[in-house]
Amino acid sequence: MIIGETAGVPPVRQVESRGRAAVREGGAVRRFDFPLFGAAMALSLLGAVMVWSATRARTELTGGDPQYFLKRHVLNLVVGVVLALVVTALDHKRIRALTPIVYVLSFGGLLAVMSPLGSVVNGARSWIELGGGFSIQPAEFAKLGVVMALALILAYRPAVRGSRGMIAQIEDRRIDEHRPGNRQLLLALAAAALPMGVITLLPDLGSTMVLVAITAGMVVISGVRLRRLGALGLVLGALAFAAVKLHLLAQHQLNRFAAFADPNLDPQGVGYNTHQARLAIGSGGVFGQGLFHGTQTNGQFVPEQQTDFVFTVIGEELGLVGGLVVIGLFAVLLWRGCVIARQAAEPFPMLLAGGVVCWFAFQMFENVGMTLGIMPVAGIPLPFVSYGGSSMFANFIAVGLLENVRLRSSAR
Repeated sequence: MIIGETAGVPPVRQVESRGRAAVREGGAVRRFDFPLFGAAMALSLLGAVMVWSATRARTELTGGDPQYFLKRHVLNLVVGVVLALVVTALDHKRIRALTPIVYVLSFGGLLAVMSPLGSVVNGARSWIELGGGFSIQPAEFAKLGVVMALALILAYRPAVRGSRGMIAQIEDRRIDEHRPGNRQLLLALAAAALPMGVITLLPDLGSTMVLVAITAGMVVISGVRLRRLGALGLVLGALAFAAVKLHLLAQHQLNRFAAFADPNLDPQGVGYNTHQARLAIGSGGVFGQGLFHGTQTNGQFVPEQQTDFVFTVIGEELGLVGGLVVIGLFAVLLWRGCVIARQAAEPFPMLLAGGVVCWFAFQMFENVGMTLGIMPVAGIPLPFVSYGGSSMFANFIAVGLLENVRLRSSAR
């Protein structure tokens, strides 16, 4: 018996008991990851200023209110923080129990987008209009659903004699004993493929790329053997090739890849977004042109600056220094996420935290990369910074999941 264990009680259960006791005794505040939450808040508040700078002159979209987008961004932030705190306070068993519900609801939202309820924006049927100026983008919540579903599936241990059900099997599993089998891997891939398929048909290339990155990252984290990873890579490559050959990608998506391959291609046409984004960032220099003084921003040359191209406002008005600050804040957030995943006492929370890290890491890299011309334009927001309620809510729920894992992990 390992020193510190209680005879007859599984080690994971002992860790969970200590975690619950710490929360009850007021340890929640001490164990709350303030650097993680602070980085998310700092990014969101900086985003509010950047969104304001990008939209204050676009009064034709806001009924004459130059602060319309700023107010909505701050409101989204407040709601997001509340959601994060609620998720943080949930019992870990409830999160497991809610996982299938979250997955089904998020997938149902994607199906609803394909119905007459969905609306088309920039060539993609991605939104459901709720009325009163409010809308929802189910693809953002699909990322959350896939992370939770894959964590549950890949943490599952095949039934054994004396099993007490799926949740009990997950709880009793040590991380170092866990390695997903073929059935788990296939089920996980199927769970990810369903929303991916629907999102591809919308079409929403950016969200599809994020889901692929989440799935690949979580499969690697779960400990799948190298030969299976190699086979998975071949399958993904074949599917990507087939998508191009079978014309599953929309023409505007193919144009974005063409503009990525040749940055000088048609700067007034298919290459316009990339060309203008690079001009904006390049004109910022080291310290930027000054807040609210960006020439490209004030001239409204860069499209979708409050959402997909918000990093161009940062680069132009705050310069290289501002861009590095944003990347540094993301580095803190991802570092804390990795620490939380490493400290998790069992596979489910470890995979949950790891999936969130993969999500944020890839989406940040893709968004910043497309503004710099090192990644194709894919139409995805910069987490926490870009304007958008669905994105903000999903991001802060994910932060709440990380904090939940942190509060209930073993003390280290």
